[in-house]
Amino acid sequence: MQFHGTQVRQQALTLLRDGTPNANVARKLNVPVGTVSYWKHLDRAKRGECPGRHDPACPRCDGRELAEAPYSYLLGLYLGDGHISHYSEHRVPNLMITCTDTWPGLMDACEQAMHTVFPDNSVCRVHRKGCSNVKVYSKHLHCLFPQHGPGRKHERRIALEPWQQTIVDAHPWEFIRGLIHSDGCRITNWTTRLVAGERKRYEYPRYFFSNKSDDIRKLFTDALDKVGVEWTTLARGSDPFNISIARKASVTLMDTHVGPKH
Repeated sequence: MQFHGTQVRQQALTLLRDGTPNANVARKLNVPVGTVSYWKHLDRAKRGECPGRHDPACPRCDGRELAEAPYSYLLGLYLGDGHISHYSEHRVPNLMITCTDTWPGLMDACEQAMHTVFPDNSVCRVHRKGCSNVKVYSKHLHCLFPQHGPGRKHERRIALEPWQQTIVDAHPWEFIRGLIHSDGCRITNWTTRLVAGERKRYEYPRYFFSNKSDDIRKLFTDALDKVGVEWTTLARGSDPFNISIARKASVTLMDTHVGPKH
């Protein structure tokens, strides 16, 4: 993919402002005509000359009201199975949450949260083998998800901004639900006990959350502490990747506010 410097772009804008057709500018500067059209569109938008749709307002940049509860849920999904992609200088970034086809209800909840948090932006599903990527496009994704950065999440520090922590503190269950829907599950465990000389099987539900990032697991357990859910850490080998919720009262709380994936 070829990138064009500031000097070439400024030359193009000078010619365009003088009335030179897009195609002529593209030929003169050896730049794709689509790139020239994109530069012209951005230049006109900055000067208020674009009659079409302007960029939707951003809660962080423009003070637009943010739907906090859906955002808390979407933040949990992002920290688990989400990432932000920006393929080139000419493409709007997209937030993508990967959902397995086994959980269509999760896809619906994810898409609804995206629509609510980004009411003026494009949301879509891209089907892949065995899963779908639920995506929203916005130039302000980095404003709302400042945890985005180079490298895998578990290889760098993940911390919430103060304004994000305020939202999570106000809507902890939505945040927990998003994390469970991304990197968690509800299962049924079983064990046997000897009763009156007869071995009997007992089943009990349990929630698991698994994530390699120490920071993300800490965000999850902090939210659990806030709502009164008891948890333990289970090591996989020597790495404590798994958070377990097995006490009956805590499982009942989780069932009330989170529930199994569907």
